[in-house]
Amino acid sequence: MEFGVSTFVTDEGISPHELGAALEERGFDSLFVTEHTHIPVSRETPFPGGGELPPAYYRTFDPVVALTAAAVATQRLRLGTGIALIPQRDPILFAKEMASLDQVSGGRAVLGIGAGWNREEMRSHGTDPRTRMALMRERVLAMRALWTKEQAEFHGTYVDFPPSYSWPKPLHPIPVLVGGWGPGTFDRVVEYGDGWFPYAADPEALAAAITELRARAGRRVLVVVHAAAPERKTVAELTEAGVDEITFNLPPGPRDETLRRLDRMAELLG
Repeated sequence: MEFGVSTFVTDEGISPHELGAALEERGFDSLFVTEHTHIPVSRETPFPGGGELPPAYYRTFDPVVALTAAAVATQRLRLGTGIALIPQRDPILFAKEMASLDQVSGGRAVLGIGAGWNREEMRSHGTDPRTRMALMRERVLAMRALWTKEQAEFHGTYVDFPPSYSWPKPLHPIPVLVGGWGPGTFDRVVEYGDGWFPYAADPEALAAAITELRARAGRRVLVVVHAAAPERKTVAELTEAGVDEITFNLPPGPRDETLRRLDRMAELLG
């Protein structure tokens, strides 16, 4: 079992380079950071968690910038988006950004992806919420082409570009972890993902889902659980369910408070 944290990096909390260094010092394996480009004031889309939208959603750093800062302060910590909102990102530019992160980190970039829930936010980027899943598929496939081919091209319904040069290439294949747990999620994992990135859930249901996914894929699909409770019981149950990596939910907070939380979480490692 490997362990990481999933968190919001904001302008009001611990800096990303201090967070990365603290995680590595305590033996964690990964850091996953969330993103929202902006939050429209209208707030038409209900928050999936219920109630008011937590303040951290308004203040997230750009994930590639945050992870690059963490990369400079660390040597082995894997650096992941958790999650990158692909329907809100230009695939040519984002492919370059992620490949650049992989280069400066020595091959430690991980791409956790999702289609998003905030419909006003994605509309600001010109995305129709009704077609965001199909858009995400084409953008991920286009990014893979840009990472792996000297002359990359893509011709789809939503993404279309001619044979093009794009460097840098990643040092290593960047793992793509597909978030979500709804209709079509497993199809997306099997077609263009390297792993599944579900939220922590009922361990029995998760174990059944992992078995189904791996049987459908015909391979041992990597499963990284997102934002689990930092408790011994949770670790034991998720280990039994067949998870490969657990990321603990780390609430955003000031430096000293965050370091104390990490000290307690570190007791669960190993």
